[in-house]
Amino acid sequence: MQFRRKALSKLQSGDELDLPVRFARPQGKFVLGVTVLVMAVLGAWTFGGSVSAKLSAPGILTRAQGSYLLQSPFSGQITTVHAKEGQLLSPGAPLLQVATEQGERTVRAVAGGRVTSLVAKTGAVVATGADLAVLERVTAADEPLIAVLYVSGGGGAEIRVGAPVDLDVQSVPRERFGVLRGRVKEVGRAPQTQAQIGGFLGDARLAAHFARQGNPIAVLVQLEPATATATGYRWSTAGGPPYPLDSTTPVTGAVHLPAQRPVDWLLP
Repeated sequence: MQFRRKALSKLQSGDELDLPVRFARPQGKFVLGVTVLVMAVLGAWTFGGSVSAKLSAPGILTRAQGSYLLQSPFSGQITTVHAKEGQLLSPGAPLLQVATEQGERTVRAVAGGRVTSLVAKTGAVVATGADLAVLERVTAADEPLIAVLYVSGGGGAEIRVGAPVDLDVQSVPRERFGVLRGRVKEVGRAPQTQAQIGGFLGDARLAAHFARQGNPIAVLVQLEPATATATGYRWSTAGGPPYPLDSTTPVTGAVHLPAQRPVDWLLP
């Protein structure tokens, strides 16, 4: 009954029309205005702004034709080594001599190139198929370097030909000389197996390293030339390092991906 009396009393009372109207405080107006402004700016950025991203991948400096592994066609003892690391050999040039049961045999370069790694030593006993040397497929010592990045996880689909690439070179202190500049020249159409990578680099150990997370896509990066630097290539600093670069140097590449609108992240 008590609640009923209160309800009836409320219905019978007149509207409180004589009470003053309460307006929002100045602080409330300011907060509301800031909120509306922020929402407007955020909406404009979502539909009209852009966000850039980079994709990082390991790689190596090499030559356009890659390298090959020279293996011994004979079993025996190495008696003479004719070549040395860094030497440029013509096709068929003698690399070393092996004393076999059939007599002295000469191991020759299958194709012309520069010796980047020489495993064979005088006096060593080798079996047929033993690794002897790695030769880089070049015809001249001044052929330009390239970088090959191995992108795993399907990231190659986002990379565009011509995209800028920043290369962090392992042998060059980044804090002093910055990064090497390049641009994407070619993106592989299909993932490469460990055997394919090893066939191009002439190094099974490197191939295993680049394929440790699955078969990657090879991305070819052309280095930007600069005649005023010691390396012959452009760097993020004025001159880069005061010494030349060598092939087979590991790098980490940051590929600039196409800019995206934030709204694209929200739409399927």
